[in-house]
Amino acid sequence: MKIRLSTHDLPMFFTESHLALGKGLVAAASAFATIEEGPDEPARDRAAAAALATAGLFELVVPLGALRPGAPGIDVESSASDLRIGFGIDTRALCLAREMLGYVCPRADSIFAVQGLGTHPIVLAGTDDQRASLRSFTRGNRIAAFALTEPEAGSDVASITTRAVPCEDGYRLDGDKLFISNLTLADHAVVFATLDPVLGNAGLLALWVPLGLQGVRIHPLTAGAPHSIGALELRGVTVPPTALIGDVGQGMKLAMKTLDAFRVSVGAAAVGMARRAMDEALRFVAERSQFGKRLIEQPLVQAHLADMAVDLDAARLLVLRAAYLKDTLDTRITTEVSIAKLGATEAAWRVIDRAVQLFGGRGVMAGSVVEYLYRAIRPLRIYEGTSEIQRTIIGRALARGQGITS
Repeated sequence: MKIRLSTHDLPMFFTESHLALGKGLVAAASAFATIEEGPDEPARDRAAAAALATAGLFELVVPLGALRPGAPGIDVESSASDLRIGFGIDTRALCLAREMLGYVCPRADSIFAVQGLGTHPIVLAGTDDQRASLRSFTRGNRIAAFALTEPEAGSDVASITTRAVPCEDGYRLDGDKLFISNLTLADHAVVFATLDPVLGNAGLLALWVPLGLQGVRIHPLTAGAPHSIGALELRGVTVPPTALIGDVGQGMKLAMKTLDAFRVSVGAAAVGMARRAMDEALRFVAERSQFGKRLIEQPLVQAHLADMAVDLDAARLLVLRAAYLKDTLDTRITTEVSIAKLGATEAAWRVIDRAVQLFGGRGVMAGSVVEYLYRAIRPLRIYEGTSEIQRTIIGRALARGQGITS
């Protein structure tokens, strides 16, 4: 499969190591092209995870440099980016990988990203022993999940009701988590819980929970797009004191810093999906004729293609600006990240919708690439902060008089 990444025509955002990575990612893309031919959903998920491990991509989301003994713990009040304080997340590399995976295999992209979400709280604030345990996740021998969302607590993280009651053996967990990605593959999950809901953020904590413990039940869910996802039921699950990540009361900061570390890359995955839709549409309209001429020669079709090209380039530039700033500045760039996530996912949705329109009836038939992308792009406008949440973040910043990159 021949693809192009943003390193091809936007090299000004990248270093030489990124350009080399881009070439390697293009070469690895073909390994993901046949995953959707597997016999069933679980088999396809396993094949995607195996391909990611073989390609060594998990090292981009579980960086080995951050797992060394004595690596500094997080200052939860710090505004410095993860890369600049030594945690090893290279945002531009992460975005390049997700651009490629979004193009060839959205299923693998989801598993890849959530491996990062599920381990990053430990990268940020884990003990040496906890960090050492992540080496098997770097190699892809184990898979992690990020158990934050609950039936009544989505964007409102402070409303978490899963209880972590201190006991003689550590903590006893009771509660339910919903829409947890990677859950049907995962060995461990970072579970966010509260000592007592009345404490608000002060009672929130993060725990590293093996999913084979007594009292853990996993209920697979079926999403519209291919996605390893499920519900997590915790009933009297006991974990030792060593399962605590960071300190009690740091749960909210760990969750937010983790989401902030990966949010811009959601836009990169959207770029990959939009680029694939654009390529598929261009091939189709160049080959198909209606009313005596090829579709690509017809003005209305050209207008659709022009709008798609503008949206795709705008999405790429927003994502790469945010990724570049995140890698190079000493302060958080929450507004720019939200702009990139919002702008890229909404633009990609429009590009893919136009591609389906250009395909006509073929565009909504099961098995069509653009139909698959139409389903795959939709969750990106929801997870890691809905489009409405991103608008709220941007609007609040502007109301406070904070300009872009100010």
